[in-house]
Amino acid sequence: MDKTGFIREPAVSGTFYPDEPVRLRRQIEGYLEDATVPAIDVEVLGLVSPHAGYVYSGPVAAYGFKMIAGRQYDTAVIIAPSHRVYFEGVALWDRGGFRTSLGTVDIDEEAAKEVLRPGGIIQANMRPHQEEHSLEVQLPFLQSVLGDFRLIPLIMGNQDASTCANLAQSLFVVMQKSKKKFLIVGSTDLSHYYPYAQAKKLDTIIVSRLDAFDIMGMIEDISGNRAEACGAGPMVTTMMLCEKLGADRGMSLKYANSGDTSGDKSGVVGYVSAVFYREGQEEVA
Repeated sequence: MDKTGFIREPAVSGTFYPDEPVRLRRQIEGYLEDATVPAIDVEVLGLVSPHAGYVYSGPVAAYGFKMIAGRQYDTAVIIAPSHRVYFEGVALWDRGGFRTSLGTVDIDEEAAKEVLRPGGIIQANMRPHQEEHSLEVQLPFLQSVLGDFRLIPLIMGNQDASTCANLAQSLFVVMQKSKKKFLIVGSTDLSHYYPYAQAKKLDTIIVSRLDAFDIMGMIEDISGNRAEACGAGPMVTTMMLCEKLGADRGMSLKYANSGDTSGDKSGVVGYVSAVFYREGQEEVA
């Protein structure tokens, strides 16, 4: 089948990250080299990663991706929020591939067919993907650290707790029957445009819930407006799905905000990188 019409072209290449491959690889390699992660040998089931322009969030994102560098995953399931299109449910780009400056990542069309159950929360819907940056910016990092993998790209229209639980269960049913190894990536930034000290206070609440792998606490803090994240749904869904897959441990690896980069601390955006795994897997490397 000719997939030419189903290649999602990059929307933010040249703005959020370099459109020149050599420069992009050099930038990502620099971020990965600067990131220091714990010397533990664990199977990472999922991670939370920020989605701003690389000059702001790239140094933070690198921590999570460094934890999976060189590991083998058949398919990356990226769950991201919608910034530009309102719709109900969850949108899947179900065929073809996603292109970045580093090449094209093919859709795992076999798995995509499985998750598209009639009447389910996940629907084939390419429109929300066309200009969305929150999913796209994860791909060059994954291409750099994993090499060959396929993709299940999902954008959430609704981010309430019920939608998160429904999506996590729908994906788990498919993964449980598959022999493939999946990586779950939840795309989110944290608080937006608060003064530096207030932003850190709000974001610390999210970070503490990630470290405690406290899904219900996370939901309660967000729904109670004690903390915020623009990708709260993808973050919570990732935690729920990783728990179903066997994770019982969360670890935040790096927190920073845009004020740390720009120096302007009057109104900042928060970023965090975290991973989820099973506690019994932890061993000193």
